[in-house]
Amino acid sequence: MLAVLVLNVDAAYSANEKRPAEAAVKTITLWTHSDTTIGEHTVLEASAARYNAGRHGHRVEIQMLGEAVYDNQVNIAAANGSLPCLLEADGPFLYSLAWRGYLQPIGQFLPKSLLDDVLPSILAQGRYEGRLYSLGQFDSGLGLWGNRRLLDKAGVRIPTLQAPWTLAEFEQVLDKLSKLPGVVAAIEMGTNTGSSEFFSYAFSPILQGFGGDLIERSHYRSAKGMLDGLPSVQAMTHFQQWFKKGWGKQDVVLTEVNGQRKVVLSRFDQPTSDYFANGRAALSWQGHWQYRWYSQKLGKDLTLLPMPDFGQGIKTGMGSWSFAVSSTCSDPAAAADFLGFLMSVQEIKRMTDVNGAVPARRSVLAKSPLYGERGPLRLYTQQINAGLTVPRPQTPAYGMISRAFSNAAVAIIAGAEVQTELSRAAALIDRDIAENLGYPEY
Repeated sequence: MLAVLVLNVDAAYSANEKRPAEAAVKTITLWTHSDTTIGEHTVLEASAARYNAGRHGHRVEIQMLGEAVYDNQVNIAAANGSLPCLLEADGPFLYSLAWRGYLQPIGQFLPKSLLDDVLPSILAQGRYEGRLYSLGQFDSGLGLWGNRRLLDKAGVRIPTLQAPWTLAEFEQVLDKLSKLPGVVAAIEMGTNTGSSEFFSYAFSPILQGFGGDLIERSHYRSAKGMLDGLPSVQAMTHFQQWFKKGWGKQDVVLTEVNGQRKVVLSRFDQPTSDYFANGRAALSWQGHWQYRWYSQKLGKDLTLLPMPDFGQGIKTGMGSWSFAVSSTCSDPAAAADFLGFLMSVQEIKRMTDVNGAVPARRSVLAKSPLYGERGPLRLYTQQINAGLTVPRPQTPAYGMISRAFSNAAVAIIAGAEVQTELSRAAALIDRDIAENLGYPEY
């Protein structure tokens, strides 16, 4: 019965429509990571309360785990068979969990009408080996935030998706912007975030824009020759030059401690370090999540610009947290029923109204005041529709790929030799793949 009820998602989830009472109420537990700034957990709690009010027979209980320990606790629970029925998963761990058999496919529990309305980027993120393992209520957007007042003052052309800045033009723009009075950096690159996943998410599109990548994607068997190949080396050499020339603010320092290299974030979490929000940088290489903060600080001067075309067309990031069903869940249809409820138009709208993210369904996106035809963030919608977003590598090796590339990027910013760092990262990735026998299907 549970599987049947999800076949009409948006019509079915009315608080007035209840199921017959059962002898015992079953609890479906959802693990989520904590957020302290944008209220996502509060929205989820309210969604669960609405769902529980309209049903008898099973109810959803949400358990929030600290973000710093979330992934470790998921891995421990997976190894000892104590995962909850539902859990959040981010890109670095979804494919590893699916490969190890800790998740189960969910496509059979969800109606075609729902899946047909979900953004292709969300479906791409949730698939592993051709099967759908997760769905998220929202996608992400990566682009260039611009301070129009400073851009106009420097006399630079405003790029569009149809006519983006080329590599040469982008670097000329950075040079012009860096010479404006009162500007301490032409571009804020987000390098003070302290998040290794941000480095991989935000900077791998630079590789792809030059024709490189984190790993070869035909079989995901090797990073050698791709991550440390000529296009990738050229990409990260230009990237390093942006900092060496002072266009970007170098927020990391490479030091040696007892003969070991150590990278230190020199201004992590300092409130005055957001040069773009404070009007002292003209561009910011950041995501959708900065919109409200930037809009509050810059008002009408804030504009959203496409990524440059580095030679292989615009490439940009995508993906976010999503929900998956564990393989040990005793009632996967019930878990998927709540997931279907979360993916309803009303619940996606409630979530994205709070966190400002890209709604995961076309029908919500089209009516969004932020992402709709006249919305200030419509560029993100256009990027997704134009197929310019690149999913993170859909392989169990992605956890190592993310760590290795992020460490290389940080070292390169700090002045390390580009080829050496990329070759070191490629070797670490290939060793991980070899140690796991190429990640064959379980």
